Amino acid sequence: MNAKEILAGQDFKKCADFHGHVCPGLAIGYRAAKAGLDWLETNRSIDEEIVAVAENDACACDAVQVLTGCTFGKGNFLHKDYGKMAFTFFGRASRKGIRVALQPGAFAPNERQLELMGKIRNEQATAAEQDELRELQHQRTCELLEQPLGALFTLEELNDVEPPPKATVLPSQPCAKCGEPTMGSKIRELAGEKLCGACASESAK
Repeated sequence: MNAKEILAGQDFKKCADFHGHVCPGLAIGYRAAKAGLDWLETNRSIDEEIVAVAENDACACDAVQVLTGCTFGKGNFLHKDYGKMAFTFFGRASRKGIRVALQPGAFAPNERQLELMGKIRNEQATAAEQDELRELQHQRTCELLEQPLGALFTLEELNDVEPPPKATVLPSQPCAKCGEPTMGSKIRELAGEKLCGACASESAK
């Protein structure tokens, strides 16, 4: 499919609705998730059959969650704060998967985009400049949606991947300091008091 067809398709529309807008980062996540699902030869995870690991917390993550069905709430969407535009997808039962990592330079915005993004961030962009950036972002999104997969990503097959524990529901207990109910497994004992993570961190200062 070409970019126009992808943008009009239900899968991409769901990603855009969830994320709030269309952007190059969302396109990267869309392509990465599609590559992972194609390699696994499966569809969206209904429960916890698929696990996705994101090495960033950028726009792409939203498309990955929508398309794969891997979410924080189900415990099968994991975040590793490496600052890399890379995702790993694997089957919980098979423990086989694929790491999809962006090729160097494949996502880099041009100088004009960087200039306009800086102006918008500093609230200095005119209406015309905001429109210009939206057009440039749209063009880049279309390019990313049509770029050959091998030119966009490095694909690495993985075996014997360690799956995370399945999501569990544990009884909560009140934090001794703030009184808020906290999952028992997250309670920390400090100076004889059972504290939530926030209060424990504050007390340790």
